[in-house]
Amino acid sequence: MTDGHGSLPEEMGEEFWNERYRSSERIWSGRPNRHLVAETEDLVPGRALDVGSGEGADALWLAARGWQVTAVDISSVALDRAAAHAAEAGEGVAGRITWLRADVTRWAPPTPGFDLVTAQFMHLYPNPRARLFAGLAAAVAPGGEFLVVAHHPKDLETGVPRSPVPELFYEGDAVTGALAEGEWDVLVDDVRTAEQTVDETTHTVHDLVVRARRRA
Repeated sequence: MTDGHGSLPEEMGEEFWNERYRSSERIWSGRPNRHLVAETEDLVPGRALDVGSGEGADALWLAARGWQVTAVDISSVALDRAAAHAAEAGEGVAGRITWLRADVTRWAPPTPGFDLVTAQFMHLYPNPRARLFAGLAAAVAPGGEFLVVAHHPKDLETGVPRSPVPELFYEGDAVTGALAEGEWDVLVDDVRTAEQTVDETTHTVHDLVVRARRRA
């Protein structure tokens, strides 16, 4: 994964992310990812796995809608901050979330068991990325859904601040290629654009959105 400031994956272990979160009272917006909202707001709540949960905005949004959420991140600072946000939201939200510190490139979720597995902006080199997506897909229960959102390679052409390593960016086949043949229906494989202002400069950003449902 990358932080949008040019750091490379091999530099970005637990201590990197702890220091990154300590550098500011809030790193991310505090709002759930717009693609997560668009793709899951009509789903019946069940068990969700939020991978790379950061400060917890996605997990809180899911829990507020009735999901039982396991939220995983490498940073203990981020998880402590997320748990504090959940406590502020009340027991009805906080009680539905389990916070788990893990390096997802080495951790395997229980399989299968989740009605929704969501991974937002996980940017790794191809081999660990393929292993991660295969493991996450295996964690989806029959009838459940797998949602991946990422910076698309087109962002490297627009000038938006991104890591300068092309191998960290990918298209939909990097996700769909991890799905067992004959077991999945791909519902969305799309590139969506939006305007984003970074350091007072407005860029067109391209987000890859892949959503698949495991056949019951």
